[in-house]
Amino acid sequence: MSAETLVSQLKGGLDAPICLTWELTYACNLQCVHCLSSSGQRDPRELTTAEAKRVLDELKALQVFYINIGGGEPMVRRDFFELVEYAIGNDVGVKFSTNGAFIDRAKAARLAAMDYLDIQISLDGLDAATNDAVRGEGSYAMARRAMDHLADAGFGPFKISIVVTRQNVDQLDGFKALADSYGAQLRVTRLRPSGRGVDSWHDLHPTNAQQMQIYKWLLANGEHVLTGDSFFHLNALGEPLPGLNMCGAGRVVCLIDPIGDVYACPFVIHDQFKAGSVRDAGGFAHVWKQSELFRSLREPTSPGACASCGSYDACQGGCMAAKFFTGLPLDGPDPECVNGRADDALAAVPLGGVPKPSLDHTKPVSFTRKPVSARS
Repeated sequence: MSAETLVSQLKGGLDAPICLTWELTYACNLQCVHCLSSSGQRDPRELTTAEAKRVLDELKALQVFYINIGGGEPMVRRDFFELVEYAIGNDVGVKFSTNGAFIDRAKAARLAAMDYLDIQISLDGLDAATNDAVRGEGSYAMARRAMDHLADAGFGPFKISIVVTRQNVDQLDGFKALADSYGAQLRVTRLRPSGRGVDSWHDLHPTNAQQMQIYKWLLANGEHVLTGDSFFHLNALGEPLPGLNMCGAGRVVCLIDPIGDVYACPFVIHDQFKAGSVRDAGGFAHVWKQSELFRSLREPTSPGACASCGSYDACQGGCMAAKFFTGLPLDGPDPECVNGRADDALAAVPLGGVPKPSLDHTKPVSFTRKPVSARS
């Protein structure tokens, strides 16, 4: 089967998501300036342990192969290990993202003893100055300490997950070397203007020249680096990058948030993209299979404003979430369109015309961090 045929089939949706992200909690010890879910404080409506296990039972019945667990910081939940062990015991593999704060020697050993478990440590700078400006003071040392504990426990090839920003693009080679030094795998993802990223995106997102730099680096290293298909908008530059060339929202991916609401993807936590709740009659399976929103997303799409661009087939118009949270129409060009087709549209977005996330769990008082410099 050709890549184009596979993408065409996936766009019509599947019986179960290939990639299901589940944010277990909005509670977090950090307040990263680009946090997709605006996390910080726990939501009192959070799914209970029993409710979470019922969802896991549904996922097993749907034959979901694995889930991505995140937050917030998922290890904040007291039932974290109970839920992970329940999932794995029901043949649902777990990959979880963490800032590493709660991975001490004992927990690293416990994690290393589990099967079907993968761990992603978040890091957004190769040094404390770059990382901590985004993730908070002390977060670099915290992440490195967690990596050391996992390595000492013999966990195996964990992941180091970075969000590419204007400030760390030049550190990509260094990130790859760091991952290699741990026997880990590097995961590189695109910055989205979601959550608190709505406010920090203009300072953090790579420049046009840096987009080309990222593209060339991924062409050279992409077979050995995970991207989560984040960068298909860069395919307009020429040779396609490894991975699927499509937006999977509501088709092959979706998000369950801490209170059980189901969204089209992890980057559009907004009422406009809420498909239902696992607490509704029929649970998650009903939302995935019957949601009007998901059905509409699985319909054939029009290139819209990109119809006259010869690169549309290569980039598919880019990321839906990136458009939405920068105030662009969903059938418009990606805000980081490498051909510059979004520049005029972005300039025309009126003041206050950018949608805000529907939920914000940011703590009232954040710890002090150095300002993020907006280098051009």
